[in-house]
Amino acid sequence: MDVIKVSASSRTSAVAGAIAGVVREHKRAEAQAIGAGAVNQAIKAVAIARGYLQEDGLDIVCIPEFTTVDIEGKERTAVRLVIEVR
Repeated sequence: MDVIKVSASSRTSAVAGAIAGVVREHKRAEAQAIGAGAVNQAIKAVAIARGYLQEDGLDIVCIPEFTTVDIEGKERTAVRLVIEVR
């Protein structure tokens, strides 16, 4: 399962669709965002995905955590969102 990478310019509905699709298939998804704008888009996408999945009878929870990622040799702090079926 790949990590869904979210940027500040990501379309929330597209990210929500990706989250919902992965959750339907694996019962779990992970999204990663670096920066305030990206985290904002990711959280909005989780809220939208929750609505998509409720139509299928699935209720999800989101567990946020910090993680360190290496981008072009530099360490950056990212927010990792673990989305699971409740």
